Amino acid sequence: MFYPMYRIWPLLLLGGFVGPGVRHVSGIEIYTAKEVEAVNGTNVKLKCTFSTNQPVSAKTVTVSWNFRSINSATDESVFYYQEAPYPPKTGRFKGHAVWSGDIMRRDVSITLHEVPPTFNGTYSCQVRNPPDVHGSNAEIILKVVDKATFSEIAILAAAVGGACVVILILLGIFVTVRYCRRKNTSTDIEMHPQERVWKDPTVW
Repeated sequence: MFYPMYRIWPLLLLGGFVGPGVRHVSGIEIYTAKEVEAVNGTNVKLKCTFSTNQPVSAKTVTVSWNFRSINSATDESVFYYQEAPYPPKTGRFKGHAVWSGDIMRRDVSITLHEVPPTFNGTYSCQVRNPPDVHGSNAEIILKVVDKATFSEIAILAAAVGGACVVILILLGIFVTVRYCRRKNTSTDIEMHPQERVWKDPTVW
């Protein structure tokens, strides 16, 4: 069916005005580690960052952290941010969850203090920056263990071993320098009497 141009032009103009507005609304990208491990009773940082095509300010960005335990299908609120951080006032995370992010740097991380085994589970990080509100949440699996894993022990041992090696090298350099100085001093002392004996006959 043929449509007259006077009927098509309004649709084209409307599409021209609406189209650009729709393109500006894009999916926000959220980034987290897949899994984090923490020793029972220690602090752990749940790092979460995001990228957006819209301008970022502390007044526009909202952040929601939620928790789902291993044996539960329901989510529990952990932390909320809207213009200011709102730590939980009730529940298991009261006194444990603190803000560690910086909105202007697109960092919405939180830190959990003195984590117990009941903190084992999945943590979801949700960020909204209107009109950029579309996008999936990012999830982190937290494992609270009684002791450090082999990898953590290996890293600690490597750090301590490296420090010991550096100390031994510095000690070796110090001993070598002192030995060389003493040797030079002894050589000078031995040479002076010989010079005196050789020069004395020439002195009138």
